[in-house]
Amino acid sequence: MQKTARVIRMIRLLRLLIHVISGLIQSIGYPYFSQSIQRRMMTNWATGILTILNIRLHCTGTLPTVETPRALLVANHVSWLDVCIVMAACPTRFVAKAEISHWPVLGFLSRNAGTLFIERTRRADTLHMNQAIGEVLMRCDRVTVFPEGTTGDGTALKHFHASLLQSAVTVDALLYPVAICYRNVAGEVCREAAYIDPSLVQSLQQILQQTRIDAELSFVAPIACGKKNRRELARFSEHAIATALSLPIPHREPEKSSGLPVA
Repeated sequence: MQKTARVIRMIRLLRLLIHVISGLIQSIGYPYFSQSIQRRMMTNWATGILTILNIRLHCTGTLPTVETPRALLVANHVSWLDVCIVMAACPTRFVAKAEISHWPVLGFLSRNAGTLFIERTRRADTLHMNQAIGEVLMRCDRVTVFPEGTTGDGTALKHFHASLLQSAVTVDALLYPVAICYRNVAGEVCREAAYIDPSLVQSLQQILQQTRIDAELSFVAPIACGKKNRRELARFSEHAIATALSLPIPHREPEKSSGLPVA
């Protein structure tokens, strides 16, 4: 039984390697295609990753449509898989820490896919990043941010930072809170899907050892950002995602004139 399971994992790993190489080749021409073709390429590639890893995506709620202008997705952060499941459901550009751009393979893929990289240790970079996000939104492209700034194990939310939400206020975007959860075959939170301490290789090994993972992606009703400030949006997102995941809210102090539901 163990030998059979090992063989299956090796086959899945080989398929994954081939799929990643295919993505690297496609990414070379990706920046030169139209937005509609880019979104289709992104969805197909991400769906392929999930299929190989035997991750079933369950998506609920109202997703941004092709006609939706200036959609900013705000999600809790659990794993590097978050990018794949969001891309599979709703193709979007992402904001990521600058060091990822230097990672082998993933850095190349991310750069060609239009990822926006931020140097978190430089306060001035936040202003430039908000401007960059605003420009992308004004081109009717979607952007996803993870305001926790780091990953968790899926059993609790961290404080949502408001700094990168200023762009949504400036261009009056629609903010979509997105709740992400991974479950194992027993229906429990799949801690093995989380990417916290292990290396990317160790994380992949943990995921390959799972018989199946169910990825739940819940899109909460969007909010217009023009009449809110960034801190209000951060608290709203926290509240909406915590409610969707039935988790405690990390920040309970109401913002001034926020109009948010009371925790």
